[in-house]
Amino acid sequence: MANYSNTNAINHYKNSSVKTASPARLTLMLYDGAVKFCNIALESINNGDVSTANTNIIKAEKIIVELRATLDMKYPVAKEFDRVYDYIYRRLVEANLRKEKDVLEDALKQIKTMRDTWKEVMKANNVS
Repeated sequence: MANYSNTNAINHYKNSSVKTASPARLTLMLYDGAVKFCNIALESINNGDVSTANTNIIKAEKIIVELRATLDMKYPVAKEFDRVYDYIYRRLVEANLRKEKDVLEDALKQIKTMRDTWKEVMKANNVS
């Protein structure tokens, strides 16, 4: 019974943290999710589990689609972000089709770079 209670508490915390997060923090959470799913997919490829790799690469793809959809194109930097997201998305699709670690690692590297850049932007603007 304790395990069930812990799971409920964790789920409640996750739901609360998403509902109360700032837009900047939500973006960071999306990046973190994409990194997590890519890492799971890499481990799954290493273990020969193509089904789990497929599922997690698709989750990362959906996050990139969401990040692209939220871009405000009135800012010049949005066009740059859109190009990077397009590249990442294409690499994720390619990695999923071929289950190639090096292609997925490239996408992951790009996602991490975007996440780290976003963290710096948040820090520079005192946003949490």
